[in-house]
Amino acid sequence: MTQVNKIAIVDDEQDMRQSISQWLALSGYETETYAKAEEALKVLGPDYPGIVVSDIKMPGMDGMQFLRRLKGTDSALPVIMITGHGDVPMAVDAMRLGAFDFLEKPFDPDRMTKLVKRAMNKRRLLLDNRALRNELSSGGKIFQKLLGDSPEMKRLREEILDLAQSDGHVIIDGETGTGKTLTAHALHAAGARGGKPFVLVSCSAFDETSLSKRLFGAIDLDDQRLPAMEEARGGTLVLEDVETLTEEIQAQLLKAINEQGTPGETRIIAICNQSNPDVTCQESMRPDLFFRLATLHLTLPPLRKRGDDILTLFSRFCEQYADEYGCVTPKLDGQEAAQILQAPWPGNVRQLLNVAERAVLQSRRGSGTIGSLLMSDDEEIRPVVTADGKPLKEYVEAFERMLIDNTMRRHKGSIINVMEELCLPRRTLNEKMAKYGLQRSDYL
Repeated sequence: MTQVNKIAIVDDEQDMRQSISQWLALSGYETETYAKAEEALKVLGPDYPGIVVSDIKMPGMDGMQFLRRLKGTDSALPVIMITGHGDVPMAVDAMRLGAFDFLEKPFDPDRMTKLVKRAMNKRRLLLDNRALRNELSSGGKIFQKLLGDSPEMKRLREEILDLAQSDGHVIIDGETGTGKTLTAHALHAAGARGGKPFVLVSCSAFDETSLSKRLFGAIDLDDQRLPAMEEARGGTLVLEDVETLTEEIQAQLLKAINEQGTPGETRIIAICNQSNPDVTCQESMRPDLFFRLATLHLTLPPLRKRGDDILTLFSRFCEQYADEYGCVTPKLDGQEAAQILQAPWPGNVRQLLNVAERAVLQSRRGSGTIGSLLMSDDEEIRPVVTADGKPLKEYVEAFERMLIDNTMRRHKGSIINVMEELCLPRRTLNEKMAKYGLQRSDYL
């Protein structure tokens, strides 16, 4: 949870600043006082960990101008306006501009404390939400394998964050190897259930009797495990391969959900593997159960639809395996990069991971090529040009971005070393990094 405890007090009257500051400090808040709005603007950035209390009538920049400037910097920053008697119409205008609320002088200190508490809670929730979005976009912690700058992955990360704030049950579907279980972990970690039980059950790994016992049966005295529905109480129960459930298990699961009442008790994330293109997840389940579970729905994009993400992921996987096996990361040439981009990847990210590991092992022996690795796989996953195709310029740009990204990563953001290795003048390197959305700070 983000630490939010600051209050910036802006008023040209010293006595008023001091009295407000003293009262709020007694309530446990950290206060900062400013005689002029211009001074406060130097401190109040877009992620200021607190709120603002400001007078409306001030010499120089008045409260209304100050409010407009603050909203331009951070539209969600709560601002409580203080107005004198007779200035209520101006305060109403301030509310229209986005002020959180206003107090009319002389005001009740207890009312101010209540307003400040409400504003602080709102600010804390907003900053927590921003922090989660930043974590998703940066690929940190549990989200580190949900990398990619393609529109599909940006949308997926936003959807994960939005759905994580809900208590509704979720169905996740997509092709094999697209990261459905990882997405379930991310949904759990990004929401209020993050510190509560996370129970994963592979439905296809049990026969009907064993699965019924694992999900709903009595306590097993041998392994002292609770049934999964009970073990996940208050947290998240993830059911992999839910399309394999028999009619009997589906009926038991529906009964358990109905007895639970609201999804607030135990959230169920059902993972459906689209291994059979002729049968959808909905068609493989009884309608009443499907619609109870499909309160929220996520479909993961296949790797072949993620464009240049393929090269980004392949490079990262190669770096990880090179570190693990203690060898140099293999370098791709233009032809190999094009082969990787053109391959259909029916096994998706999981297949890409396997090929990256084999590429590292092969490079360590000093033999083979990426193309030979792809060709050595099963017939259906050979590197053929996809139906979509793309212009040569896009292949060149994807390869160029990968080279700069890899070199920046290897040199830990040293611009001088990257310029030398790639034989690029600084201005050209800066322009290309801006073009491809690469920032030096990400490599330090």
